[in-house]
Parts: sequence; structure tokens; C-alpha cells
Amino acid sequence: MTDDQGTPAGGRPGELDAIVVGAGFAGLYMLHRLRGLGLRVRVFERGDGVGGTWYWNRYPGARCDVDSIDYSFSFDEDLQQEWVWTERFARQDEILRYAEHVADRFGLRADIRLGTTVTAATWDDRAGSWEVATDRGDLCRARWCIMATGALSAPKDPEFEGLESFRGVWYQTGRWPQEGVRLAGRRVGVIGTGSTGIQLITEIAPQVAHLDVFQRTPNFSVPQGNRPLDPGYQERVKTDYPRGREDARSSRNGVMRTLDFPEPGHGVRPIQSAEPAPRDDPEAMRSELERRWAFGGANIVTTAYADVIVHPDTNAVVADFVRDKIRATVHDQAVAEALLPHDHPIATKRICADSGYYATFNRDNVTLVDLRRTPIETIVPEGIRTTERTHPLDVIVFATGFDAMTGALLAMDLRGRDGVRLRECWAAGPQTYLGLAIAGFPNLFTITGPASPSVLSNVITSIEQHVDWIAGCIAHARDRGVSEVEATPEAQERWMEHVAALADGTLFPRADSWYMGANVPGKPRVMLPYVGGVGTYRDVCDEVAAASYEGFALDGRVAAAAAAVTPPPPR
Repeated sequence: MTDDQGTPAGGRPGELDAIVVGAGFAGLYMLHRLRGLGLRVRVFERGDGVGGTWYWNRYPGARCDVDSIDYSFSFDEDLQQEWVWTERFARQDEILRYAEHVADRFGLRADIRLGTTVTAATWDDRAGSWEVATDRGDLCRARWCIMATGALSAPKDPEFEGLESFRGVWYQTGRWPQEGVRLAGRRVGVIGTGSTGIQLITEIAPQVAHLDVFQRTPNFSVPQGNRPLDPGYQERVKTDYPRGREDARSSRNGVMRTLDFPEPGHGVRPIQSAEPAPRDDPEAMRSELERRWAFGGANIVTTAYADVIVHPDTNAVVADFVRDKIRATVHDQAVAEALLPHDHPIATKRICADSGYYATFNRDNVTLVDLRRTPIETIVPEGIRTTERTHPLDVIVFATGFDAMTGALLAMDLRGRDGVRLRECWAAGPQTYLGLAIAGFPNLFTITGPASPSVLSNVITSIEQHVDWIAGCIAHARDRGVSEVEATPEAQERWMEHVAALADGTLFPRADSWYMGANVPGKPRVMLPYVGGVGTYRDVCDEVAAASYEGFALDGRVAAAAAAVTPPPPR
């Protein structure tokens, strides 16, 4: 807790037990758990409110692609019973209200410093603590430093020649103005057709005078199937939460089995399975895909068969099914063909979910600009000039994505032992142990960091697991008088080899995706998240903790057999 001036109660100014960077869902829960351990904590958040990605991404159409009843905390029974969601997939404003409710319900705001960006964090070997600096002149010390910076929190800045000459206005979806933007009746151009762009385009098309969609790479999108949540259904889920949450924690993607969508029994097989999962005949397969298409949801179609992400033949069946749906929806077949993804297997890029995206291109006021055929040459005062013509615009919206998983961490001047910069350590790609810790950076933890399930999971399930593990590790150290906890280089190397080997056994490396870091020029091309699944990953983390934090040096003492850490194969 802090006094009115933000000074830790019972301590000198700037002295804390723990510093948390970020006040999204990860930072809020981390603060709650650390308070429960009796620690003095401060959270620094660059936004002027809590909520993380749901504070910043206010663009029209912003909506979660995980079912609302799943996308919520499970750590407090009263909290999960009292909150009532209005839709199957909640909008940004509803999720933000939920985050604010959590902050208020548990009295978390007193220890959160809003509008404050952490610019540097440096490990002081002599003091055995972290020194954290902010853009507001704060200089704080704490034994523990936890990065709750989020996997998708560093938007890519637009890099287009001539942008400064544009006479209209331009925006980024990841930095959308709180007061909103007037788009009705204006000529709007959207660059980017990933998940964000698809949501935005579908939402604004009916209200703008004309919409030019500048597509660099076609993406697969499936119907979201959003609808108001039936109170009776929501009550049944809440009654079944104990089983459902446990089911989610042991699942591949961290979500509960949907009660109103009975599964036909296609079992989950190991991700590295050499043989395809048993498949129906072509007619039965199409019938199953049709059933899932009608129900809707980002991952419903692509999880029809467990080997979609492993075996090209199964993947092609699902991809062709979606391509046929696009052709059947878009009236102009030349436009339809331009919208068809052919450069990556389905689900190797983040699958998108929409509320009528492809039908949008049947509108008279919407034009698809295929940048592979007519690339952008420059932005000019009156709009965007491609190799074919100039598109007159009043507004340009950049939906160009994020420097995922590493961008927010590398934006800080983060230095470990001997002043070594994280940017130097990660020059060839991120290196972590379990996605939780980094060799050479004692007492530093990363929530849903690189080499953890993170963006391949329901992130709140993964956040809770990480926060609970970190809190347990800190409590373990405190109870045993341990002042420093650090991942060993050997354990980190073995974990990264395991992460890479699993990824290489899938189709993910065949796509130039942000999962692979391919969307950022110069970024090392490595698979950033762990593909082995939430349940398997949780088991590994639990085993590490049970073995006295195997793979970590505690005050320089390495737990027995740390160098021999070999994660089990995924289930």
C-alpha cells in the first residue's frame, strides 16, 4: 500500500519489494497476488487508465475473439459469479469496464501510477535489487521486477514515404483516440487486413462515404457467430465453472469446452504426432466443417481435426473449405480471388473472426486495393498513390499490427548483470526459460513472455498461471531467505531448443507471420510462442517448482540436475 504521495507505507521514498510494469490484466492480478504476500508494490502504467490492450485499442469494431465467459479471471469465486457478460464475444468497452471493476473491487488503484512510462530498469549487483526509472522522473528500487507489458502492446509505427505531406488525418488502431474519431461521410483508407483491420473494416463500411481497403496479405477469416448471451446459458456455465476452469487449464488453448457446442469426438493428439488423426470421408468432413462454420468462433473451424496445424493434407482440406466460402460470398470473382490466402497454411497466422467481412466487398462504397498487384508508391497530400492511381482520402487508418511479444520489453533500456542489455542478449531472437525468466537477469519475471503459450492461448488463462507461479516462486525465496533467483543458461538453452523443435514439427514456420517475427523488418525469424499447449506447459512449470525450482540458481546455488531439464512431450 502507499500513502497519498505514492511513498511505500513503512518505507523510505522509492523503496519497494516489487515493481510491476503494466496495468493490464496481468499487472492487475500480479499486484493482487503480491499484496497477498504482504509485499510493498508499485505498478507503473503508461496509459491514463487500467486495462492494457483494452485501454489503447478503442477502434470501431474492437472485440475479443475468445468467448467472454472464458475471457475472465477465475481466481475469485465471487468475482466470476457476479460479473454478467452481455455478448458471446465482448466489445472493447465492456472488457475495459470489467478491468476497471477488478481494479476497484480489489482496491488496486492506490498502488498504480498511471500516465507513467518505464524507460529503464537496471540490475544492481551490489545492492541485489532493480533500479527502475520512468519518464516522469521516478527512480525506484525493488528486489523483484515483473514485466506485465503484454504480448501485443507495441504498435508498429507507419513507415510510408510522404505521410507528413498528407492533408487529411491519420490514426493507428493501437493508439486510437479516447474521444473517438468521426468517420461518417468521409473517404477512408485502411492499410492492413489482419484481425484488427478486419474488425474495423466491417464496422465502418456502412457509415463512410467510401472505403479503400489496402490489402498487402490476404488472411483467413471465419464467422465470429457473436450474439447476446442467454442468461440461462451463462448461469449454467457459472454453475459448472469449477469443472470448466480446470478443463481449460489442462487444455491445448486454455479455453473451456463450450456447453452449447457438443464436440463430435475428434480427440486431441500430440502436436508432434507422426500420423494424421483419423479423418472422416470427404463428405463427412465437409459436413463437420459446415456445422462449425454455422456456429462461429475464431478457432471452431480450425480445430475440427487435431492435426490441422501439423499435416498439410488436413490443413488443405480446411483451407479449401474456407476459400470456397469466400468465393461463394463475394459477388465479383476477381475481388474474391484477390481475397483468397494462398501463401500460408490456415491457422499458421492468427485466424481472424468477423461479422460479415467478406460481404463488405459487395458494397458499392468499398474498393479492395490489392497491393501485391499495385503496390503503394507514396502518400501524397490528397491521399495514397499506388502504381495504378491515386486514391483520394480524408482519413488514413493504419492497422499494421504490433512488434509482438518482444517489442514492449526491448523498448525499455533493460540491463541485467554487468550492465548487459536485453537487446544484446536477444540480438538473434528472444531467449527465456519457460517464458518466465531470462538468464543474466536475476529477480526479473516476464508474464506470458516469449517461449510460453501466450498468444496461442486464452491469454487470461495463461496470465493467471504465470502470476500464480511467479508469486509462488517469490514466496519460496522469501520463506527460505533467498535473495536472488535466476534462470541458468543451461536450462534456458534446453528450453529454447525444446520450443524450436516443437515449432519445427508444425506448419507454423511456413508462414511469414508475427508469430515468427516476420512482420517487423530486421527482426529475427523465430517462433515466438510455445506451441506445446497450455496443459503440457503448466505441467512443466509445476514440475520445475516442485523440484525446488529446477533450472534456477537460488543465491547462486543451482537446484540439483538443473542442466538436465528436459520437458516432457506435449499431450
